[in-house]
Amino acid sequence: MAPSFLFASDIYVKSIGTRSIADALQQARVMRCTQGATDITIHLSPGYYPLDESLFLRPEDSNTHIVADGGEVVISGGVQVKGWHREGKFYVTDVPDFNGRPLDFRQMWVNGQKAVRARDVDDFEKMYRILNVDSKREVIWVPTAAVKKIVKSPYAEMVLHEMWCVSDLRIKSIDVHGDSAAVSFHQPESRIEFSHPWPRPMVTTDGHNSAFYIANAFELLDSPGEWYHDIRTGKLYYYPRKGENMSKALVIVPAVETLVRIEGTPDRPVSNVTFKGITFAYATWMRPSLQGHVPLQAGMYMTDAYKLKPKMARPNGDHLLDNQGWIGRPASAVSVYAATDINFSQCSFEHLGSTGVDYSDYTNGGNVDHCTFRDIAGNGIVAGSFAPAGLEVHLPYDPADRRAICTGLHITNNLVTDVTNEDWGCVGICAGYVRDIAICHNEVSEVSYTGINLGWGWTQSPNAMSNNLVQGNLIYHYAMHMYDTAGIYTLGAQPHTYVEENVVRDIYSPGYAHDPNHWFYLYTDEGSSYITVRDNWTPTDKYLKNANGPGNTWENNGSMVSDTIYSQAGIIK
Repeated sequence: MAPSFLFASDIYVKSIGTRSIADALQQARVMRCTQGATDITIHLSPGYYPLDESLFLRPEDSNTHIVADGGEVVISGGVQVKGWHREGKFYVTDVPDFNGRPLDFRQMWVNGQKAVRARDVDDFEKMYRILNVDSKREVIWVPTAAVKKIVKSPYAEMVLHEMWCVSDLRIKSIDVHGDSAAVSFHQPESRIEFSHPWPRPMVTTDGHNSAFYIANAFELLDSPGEWYHDIRTGKLYYYPRKGENMSKALVIVPAVETLVRIEGTPDRPVSNVTFKGITFAYATWMRPSLQGHVPLQAGMYMTDAYKLKPKMARPNGDHLLDNQGWIGRPASAVSVYAATDINFSQCSFEHLGSTGVDYSDYTNGGNVDHCTFRDIAGNGIVAGSFAPAGLEVHLPYDPADRRAICTGLHITNNLVTDVTNEDWGCVGICAGYVRDIAICHNEVSEVSYTGINLGWGWTQSPNAMSNNLVQGNLIYHYAMHMYDTAGIYTLGAQPHTYVEENVVRDIYSPGYAHDPNHWFYLYTDEGSSYITVRDNWTPTDKYLKNANGPGNTWENNGSMVSDTIYSQAGIIK
């Protein structure tokens, strides 16, 4: 018999093992079913909460609030690595199994500082450049000097700079011919790399051939702070930094891909869930090690792509199209799908192998407020669809079921810094097909590519986007590694959208950018339509309006913008 009364309740949890939070969620479910509890707050005492699988919040977990109770609370997908011993200049240990299987990983942290997966350069300005590309044979030619150390390395990878993305290609073979070498790659990334037209590896006559570095080979382990995991033997090697005592060091490697999954259904969403004061840390993403990683833009990896010849005319396009592509979405430490009013307040997302938090399809409302996103391999915050798996990316996404559109999300007062630190083509805050979204008063810095991305689709055709606001953000020290960029970048038609009262300044100047002049403070890219860009402070009017559609308005942007707007941009305390 159902209970005849309803009430709010509190559950108090101490960090005593991997099941502690999951057990509290289960207790809350039972209380709702048998006692009539409505809003339930789970209080987490200060401590470290390790996971051996994702926490899964379902529709029955609606009206649950998980809060830190008086100190730091860390929900972690990491595993501590112990038992180090010295072998020459390296420390060595055995990697523990995880959930009964050998553990592989792409990141490692020593006392909270990210270590470097062994690579051939310490200074990216010293990267080698490719010599040529043979798409028919699926080969990239490089200087022999760049690969002579790793000819016999079984799991080496090439990280290749491609205009506005980097591809991570697992090396299959190296065929040396004097001072040049032909490098081939494993599938499926080889097929995609050599069939997709944009972004391409650059071979030019002006000295801007694409740069690359080699990673993940024992032969490259030659600098303090670097590590190498031999997955055949299970041995982990580390070259210690000065002063590091590995017998006392806290060494963490990530093991769980998604720490928290909030997932309902379109007809029965999860609703009204809050996380407050929680740190989400040490999540992994292993797809690049298993299938490579060839992104289209913003870290969205291609599952298929090819070039059209002759080019194709399309509705509402001002030029012919030669690019066809389909994409997938990188993993995230926290994922939200089919959910309403999911909130993160005063949380931290750090030491992560891909995206921080991701609001995907069928999400409505919610706030990400006064959170910190730091030390993340990919995007900081992601929102909206970037085309379903079966939809070619240049076609407008405009679902008949309007519930599918990410709507009404507020991203406010967040610090986003040192994200995109592995996948250089990612973005601080990345919104795709969204509507009624507000990205306001965030501080974004130390990013490899663009600060804030708003929109998707490369078309001025009507689509899911409208009524979006990017206001009062402070963006600086961006484009650390990539150009064809801006502090704020838009794509596609999005009526009644405003980009206003932001401050964008202080861009990096990497010497290996494909075009040293192709950077901007504000950038309305292909298909951008019906967008008002006004009252944004930038040092100069270095802006780009590329293949825009109709209805855009630009007003009062530049260094003449009032001191009040300049001083009020960024986080409101």
